[in-house]
Amino acid sequence: MALRMLVAAGCVLASPALAQEPVAVSGGSIEGKWTGAVVLPTGGLPFSVTFERADEGLSAAMDIQGQLGLPLTAVSYVDGRVHFELDSPIGLAAWDGARDGDTIEGEFKQGVVTTTFSLTRADVAEPGTEEPAPYRAEEVSFENGDIHLEGTLTLPEGTGPFPGVVLITGSGPQDRDEVVAGFPIFRLLSDHLTRQGIAVLRYDDRGVGGSTGSVSASTTSDFAGDALAGIARLSEHPDVDPARVGLVGHSEGAVVASLAASRSEAVRFAVMLAGSTVPGTEILYVQSAAIQRASGVPEDRIAWNTDFQRRLFAALEAGEDLEAHREELGAAIREGIEALPEAQRASIADLDGYVRTQVSQQIDGLQSPWYRYFLTYDPAESLRGTRVPVLALFGELDLQVLPEQNRGPMEEGLAGNPDATIQVLPRANHLFQAATTGSPAEYAMLEQDFVDGFLDTVSDWILARFGS
Repeated sequence: MALRMLVAAGCVLASPALAQEPVAVSGGSIEGKWTGAVVLPTGGLPFSVTFERADEGLSAAMDIQGQLGLPLTAVSYVDGRVHFELDSPIGLAAWDGARDGDTIEGEFKQGVVTTTFSLTRADVAEPGTEEPAPYRAEEVSFENGDIHLEGTLTLPEGTGPFPGVVLITGSGPQDRDEVVAGFPIFRLLSDHLTRQGIAVLRYDDRGVGGSTGSVSASTTSDFAGDALAGIARLSEHPDVDPARVGLVGHSEGAVVASLAASRSEAVRFAVMLAGSTVPGTEILYVQSAAIQRASGVPEDRIAWNTDFQRRLFAALEAGEDLEAHREELGAAIREGIEALPEAQRASIADLDGYVRTQVSQQIDGLQSPWYRYFLTYDPAESLRGTRVPVLALFGELDLQVLPEQNRGPMEEGLAGNPDATIQVLPRANHLFQAATTGSPAEYAMLEQDFVDGFLDTVSDWILARFGS
């Protein structure tokens, strides 16, 4: 929720032509999907690469920053060495690494940035050996006004109609699997729920994959309309019972779920995973301080950052020109970089250029419709209007939506709801992984699985109310 992790000057957002040169291959098959992250001073930049073999040789496509299936060039896999490139408006990005079993690690270069990356095979089984899922999958599309959305509907084995859910992703452009730091949250959640007898619709956010529109140019309220359009699409399927359909939202998606449920009787229940319950400004003050503290930032710097945020947000609300804050923001970013370990500082060859990029990204992002809405919207209003059964889960170690800040307002907002269950899962971070510190910096390093009990808690709660 609302963590706008700054990306180094190495962000990549282009779709170059696919290279078709033959390549030599050794060391075993590399075909299939690999997920991981580029290590940046500001956090991990998650991405995935899918390698395929064709008559022309080896080809590959990348999913990164909400862009799906970007064709890669200069793809090679020779004597255990892996190389691929992606052209972009800000320069060529190149990955060069070595494979060791089910991992690939190596060097990433783009512009002034030189750093490391790691990948893990998303499905350890060799291509062609995976057991087929014991359920059906259909590609679906639906509309919300002039917005076209595409997704996947999975349907349980047996005879319906089944209960059903629509999954709603967190903030930022996400694909239907909600892959964060290489962890496919919604793909795993969807698989579990469908195996338990629940139909699941998950879809690409606006501007991702085949969906149209833009996340940054939209608001949380707009996303509630998308979710309700998804409910309508799910409910019209002959194998789904429209009297037993609900929403499962993660992070900002949990706020969207509550907002949509308060607007329409078509939503029969809501599951809110790590959802915030106070205005965005309050979330950011606490979130930023917690993440900085976990990273070892001195308390005086944390206090300065919170004060700067307050002044910046006040200027935004007052309609002031944020350009006046560029110099101070740039000085703060520079000071933060200079406090990093030498290995991380060394990844930035052009510090001035890096700082300018970061300042522009933050100033521009703050002025987007999404951010302006997020900063001021109070989720308590929709919580009070949500009268359907609600399950709200928080992670004990979540540093993005801290349970000590958000559980109390959740209980207050749902006080008039006759069926509201609120739980904090031990050891869970914002993604509901079993965590050590809860910091976003460790997301990519943790096992790509949920903390014990998470999946069953969600499915058991739904089935206890809508399973028959």
